[in-house]
Amino acid sequence: MERRMVGELGIIAMRGCEEMAEKVDKYLISWRKDSPETYILNHTCPRFGTGEGKGMIKHSVRGYDIYIISDMFNYGVTYNMYGKEVPMSPDDHFADLKRVIGALGGKARRINVFMPMLYEGRQHKRSGRESLDCAISLQELVNMGVSNVLTFDAHDGRVQNAIPLKGFEDIQSSYQMIKALKRDFPEINFDKDKMVIVSPDEGGVSRCIFCSSVLGLELGMFYKKRNYSVIVNGRNPIEAHEYLGNSVEGKDVIVIDDMISSGDSILDVARRLKERKAARIFVFASFGLFTNGLEEFDKAYDAGLITKIFTTNLVYRTDELKKRAWYREVEMSKYIAYIIDTINYDKSLSELLDPADRIKKLLAKSADRK
Repeated sequence: MERRMVGELGIIAMRGCEEMAEKVDKYLISWRKDSPETYILNHTCPRFGTGEGKGMIKHSVRGYDIYIISDMFNYGVTYNMYGKEVPMSPDDHFADLKRVIGALGGKARRINVFMPMLYEGRQHKRSGRESLDCAISLQELVNMGVSNVLTFDAHDGRVQNAIPLKGFEDIQSSYQMIKALKRDFPEINFDKDKMVIVSPDEGGVSRCIFCSSVLGLELGMFYKKRNYSVIVNGRNPIEAHEYLGNSVEGKDVIVIDDMISSGDSILDVARRLKERKAARIFVFASFGLFTNGLEEFDKAYDAGLITKIFTTNLVYRTDELKKRAWYREVEMSKYIAYIIDTINYDKSLSELLDPADRIKKLLAKSADRK
């Protein structure tokens, strides 16, 4: 049966996502017959001197199946406001995303938003008199005509309940992470007597359960003892990490989390694992934000606390980060291209989004080479 597209494919790369979009574009062009010169549509979001802006689409979009790629956490792009260069905040990026959707003017056949790290994903539940920013932002997008929201490793995937009648895909990066680890450390042994999966907190246990099940490894976890009587930098400070699980002595450890923000938790977990005589410590985190800089990670690497940190290229990374010996960037553009190609032809994503079989094939291939 001939495959038919939902509509002519168009990709809009928001500011800071140009490199990712260009890679995705090249894959799609190479896979498809009679491809245009590019699937990327020209647009702009100019700003007035006050910081106000507008969205402009420079290409007809009538009948198009539009995919907007937006990195909400790219502070490497700036705009001029009252004569000063101001880094774009997540709020600025989200405002520009809505401007572009508004500029489409209801002409596109379908609008899909690729938001690799979910905007306000950590503000997914209410504690006291707080705003539910993530739910509200998702509803805003849907009300503006967005059909599908696609994100990676959502902090809490249950936020999709805010838009139950629209598409919400919470995509995993576990296969790409394991593949990168195996490529960099071909001697590594995924044996339960030699390796263990560890969650840095109780909230990340579910994603760790998946990896431990597929890899056949034991699972350990830390739980955070917080001081709820104090707020420091907008959060309750962690007083201690307590470990639950079997011994890690002499074993390699993979610590899995959705993001590294300040990095305090990951570094404390690494110290406590080393106190328990763990061997090498690898960290998988889809998003490496490193909001407090890189110096503490440099010290941890020099002290032998961490062997390698793997994060994706889904969010902004500084040149300084890319140069670090302890850092490994995991490429995700080909995977995104596969997802866009599949959705554009209105095919099922189930097999593509389930990495279990691909991980097992990867391990079997590695075993055959030995």
